[in-house]
Amino acid sequence: MPFASLGLSPALSHAAAQAGFLAPTPIQAAAIPAVLEGADVRGAAQTGSGKTAAFALPLLQILSLSDVGAKGPRRVRALVLVPTRELAAQVGEVLRSLAQHVQQPPKVAVVFGGVSINPQMMGLRSGADIVVATPGRLLDLVDHNALRLSAVAHLVLDEADRLLDLGFAEELQRVLALLPARRQNLFFSATFPAAVQTLADSLLNNPVHVDVPGTPGNEPAIEQRAIAVDASRRTQLLRHLVKEHHWSRVLVFVATQYAAEHVAEKLYKAGIYASPFHGGLSQGARKQVLQEFKDERWQVVVTTDLAARGIDIAQLPAVVNYDLPRSAVDYVHRIGRTGRAGDSGVAVSFVTADAEAHFRLIEKRQNLTLPREQIAGFEPTETASTAAVPGSGTGGIKGTRPSKKDKLRAAAAAAAAAAGAADSAAQKKGS
Repeated sequence: MPFASLGLSPALSHAAAQAGFLAPTPIQAAAIPAVLEGADVRGAAQTGSGKTAAFALPLLQILSLSDVGAKGPRRVRALVLVPTRELAAQVGEVLRSLAQHVQQPPKVAVVFGGVSINPQMMGLRSGADIVVATPGRLLDLVDHNALRLSAVAHLVLDEADRLLDLGFAEELQRVLALLPARRQNLFFSATFPAAVQTLADSLLNNPVHVDVPGTPGNEPAIEQRAIAVDASRRTQLLRHLVKEHHWSRVLVFVATQYAAEHVAEKLYKAGIYASPFHGGLSQGARKQVLQEFKDERWQVVVTTDLAARGIDIAQLPAVVNYDLPRSAVDYVHRIGRTGRAGDSGVAVSFVTADAEAHFRLIEKRQNLTLPREQIAGFEPTETASTAAVPGSGTGGIKGTRPSKKDKLRAAAAAAAAAAGAADSAAQKKGS
């Protein structure tokens, strides 16, 4: 099926081919016609399936047929919200690359926090047609009168599950209040948990649901492995696997910034070119590490879940869960960094005795059953500690125990309820 059959112009069909899409992926084939027709879309497909182009191509066509390029200041017509700086940069790069093939290319502005706001304000002086932004920095720019959102006709939430969860809920509601009530809403993500789905349904207007399940024909070719190992020997095992399999590049996920620094240092001292990557680094340092990793100057990057979403590294052969993710959803996003765009890859999870029950929950929620491998010379000897027993209150998959934010929200709700009860009692007393 050629892209032209989906309603795209010859210029954008050519742009898709130049971007490496020889034919539409399933998410593109289903979503592009719906977006061109002006429908709201809720698109769910695995990572690496071409979701960005699924909304970028039709939006560029719609804008090319509008008043983009006309005299006068540019107005923000399309707003793309993303949860991380890295994803903002990546989406902006895709839009700019595809827009080069349009006769009157729209101006794309990419804004995110962690860097000075002044250059971004300067870049918006002449306006923009498309803005790709993280919610917090977008609101900062609105507060500085650097841009207005009153003309936005198309709203895209990329990695919608993150943007619709409680962590972004307040900022998202503030952004929505600044947008016109009549607009096209496009929500794309690899996962839509039940709670997020309920919220998405309340924001979408008669949406077209595009669900592309993993099938033998379109799911990423990712070999998933679970290796039993003692916690104290994970770094040694990691070194062994990197050398034995001759992995040119490996993305290693850990739980904390400290672990990223510590494991990367251990690997580097052992002769493996490894670098940490986490939110504690400056934006410039993060950008440099990613680019050098893509250029194969680093063999291993040790990262937190910061890199679990929106990081597109072509032909990445392997991902290792040195520490298991807190949630089954994060597991999907982590392993989705490999096996992208038709390539194959391997995702290895280190399963310690204390993490065994946690990994079984991940398997259950992902309908997985992985054999526990043992590598010669690294056979585990540890047994699970009491603290790791499910129900003991100190571990388990995300959602089984309240986070700090959960506790704060609960306290606020309890205070509001108490205030309401006091007001009601006072009213009764007064009557």
